[in-house]
Amino acid sequence: MRLLLILVTCFLGAIALGYAWVIYRKVESFEVKDEKITKLSNIIHKGAFTFLKKEYTWVAIFVAVVCALFLPTLGFSYSLSFFWGVVCTAGAGWLGMYVATRSNGRTAYAAATKGTSEALDMAFSGGSIAGMLVVGIGLLCVSVAYLFLGANPAPLAAVGMGISSLALFARVGGGIYTKAADVGADLVGKVESNIPEDDPRNPAVIADNVGDNVGDVAGMSADLMESYANAIIAAMIVGFLSMDLSVGGEVLGLRGVAFPLLLAGWGIIASISGCLVISPNALSNVRYVGPFIAKAFTVAEKIPFIKTMMDRIRGGDAAFALRIGLFAAGFKMIVGTFVLSLLFFFWYTFHIFFAVSSGVLAAVLIGFATEYFTSSDYSPTRNIAQSSETGSATIILSGISIGMKSVVAPVFLICFAIWASFSLAGIFGVACAAVGMLSITGIALSVDAYGPISDNAGGIAQMTNLPPEVRQITDKLDSIGNTTAAMGKGLAIASAALTALVLFIAYAQAVQIEMIDLLNANVIAGMLLGGMLPFLFCALAIEAVSRAAQAMIEEVRRQFREIAGLMDGTGEADHEKCISISTEAALREMILPGAIAIFSPLLVGFILGVEALGGFLAGSIVTGVTLALFMANSGGAWDNAKKYIEEGHHGGKNTPNHAAAVVGDTVGDPFKDTAGPCLNNLIKLMAMVALVVAPLF
Repeated sequence: MRLLLILVTCFLGAIALGYAWVIYRKVESFEVKDEKITKLSNIIHKGAFTFLKKEYTWVAIFVAVVCALFLPTLGFSYSLSFFWGVVCTAGAGWLGMYVATRSNGRTAYAAATKGTSEALDMAFSGGSIAGMLVVGIGLLCVSVAYLFLGANPAPLAAVGMGISSLALFARVGGGIYTKAADVGADLVGKVESNIPEDDPRNPAVIADNVGDNVGDVAGMSADLMESYANAIIAAMIVGFLSMDLSVGGEVLGLRGVAFPLLLAGWGIIASISGCLVISPNALSNVRYVGPFIAKAFTVAEKIPFIKTMMDRIRGGDAAFALRIGLFAAGFKMIVGTFVLSLLFFFWYTFHIFFAVSSGVLAAVLIGFATEYFTSSDYSPTRNIAQSSETGSATIILSGISIGMKSVVAPVFLICFAIWASFSLAGIFGVACAAVGMLSITGIALSVDAYGPISDNAGGIAQMTNLPPEVRQITDKLDSIGNTTAAMGKGLAIASAALTALVLFIAYAQAVQIEMIDLLNANVIAGMLLGGMLPFLFCALAIEAVSRAAQAMIEEVRRQFREIAGLMDGTGEADHEKCISISTEAALREMILPGAIAIFSPLLVGFILGVEALGGFLAGSIVTGVTLALFMANSGGAWDNAKKYIEEGHHGGKNTPNHAAAVVGDTVGDPFKDTAGPCLNNLIKLMAMVALVVAPLF
């Protein structure tokens, strides 16, 4: 029975990889007949992989040390499982970035030659490949590990720790790289020198475009794979020992393992269907897929309301297309959840179904709340833009206040999901709600990764002197991408809260503590230490960006000052020097935050005891989740406020208002792309470390 389950989940994972391959062939078949675009895209591609190779080399040293420590303490199986998790996550990030750097130039060329609809299709195709690679590799990673580790899924925690470790380094390193380049390029270029964004005269623009890929594609891919795989692992561990709702005293065993695995597998099917809605021509022009899918679309489009939606999508309404795709995936996920609940928990179908649905519903509503606070279509972001009338200080203050307000609704929704799922099905219900939240990661990451591809396309359009209307198309896609990226971060952070809670319960079971006494001095100390750590972690990450950005700013100023003819276009900028500054800073600065995340739970556990470590994990979850939401949303709102002004509001570009908005955006960049998103990796990695080393306590 276990072998059959693994074969089914491996097949579903293979479907995701097969879909990614088909769409990749479609992207590769699109020919770019512009040598300047091809050359620039290749430069970005080369720079991105130069960084990733160096980053993975440094991470390999860390992995070797951890594996060596595991061998005498926890054994060979834990060491190999940790290594397997690292390899799978690294592969997902590597392949996702490869596709993104192959799609950016094609998106720019599609915008120049065919318009908004084709540019959306190309950018989203690149993003959907990254999304399907993550869920396909993630499900295969967990399934294959479960095949070799035995019926009890507890040793899978070592796989999860490997995934979390690589994700944290990828997020921190990529975030420092991209934001150092971005801040340096914006402040010296747009504010001090009054030249356009992505102007080829700016020495930091190539590093900035490389950073979009290493931070927002490779880093985000590793981040969401960690959320996705660890939610499944946590649910499997808890489900194996959970009591059956219908038979008192009997544990779920294999059923508790199979349900979250198949739930995630069905999410792949739902995500693919959502991707097809957003990009309806994605498969019809690939001859070896066969005519069935194309025929199904032809029949469906005869239904009036579907025809209206498809016409609107093909007309270039990117925001509508992405929203409809997410809705379609979410609806099919809910239907599939009901069927699986009926098969696995016949008498208690509705308990499990509503527990999972509470997670899906919370994820959708958190997405709406995030969109409201970060999109320029709504008043919060427009109010930030309005505050630019009185300078940089007020735009920063308004962005901070909007970010703080934005925490309220997601926290209420997370609390609702925890309360509802626990009331209906206990801690297993909470675990399944987390899987439900992340079940449509495939399309969520597809929508997310399309943003940096569009951003890169805009940079390529600017640097190759394509007509201004091309940049307008890519900027519109990028602005929508900022909102969808914020929605993706909100989803990852919310799911991190549920997943970390489940891992926390699994840790408590492993060390056999039934409750944590808040009157115990060690517990209070542990809770305060855990609550403090996200602030220290964010401080280190932002400080790293600041130091690297200062070096970048000085280098850009030096080149503007010393390279003859650079500002009038006759001189050539030294892009390699700026790439080197970002690379060295990212690799150097990512070590300390990663070490803190891994070793702090060990120190608390061994010095203060297992109950204090429980308090430590609880404190980190509370402050980590709220701080991450605040930083991600305020950063997204600042970014879109800047773009709203660049569209012509409040004076438009090259005005004091625009300069103030750029300052706000540069403050928000490390908030939303470095420190904030890393916090969900931090709280899950610390919980996973505690669970893995629980036998040593």
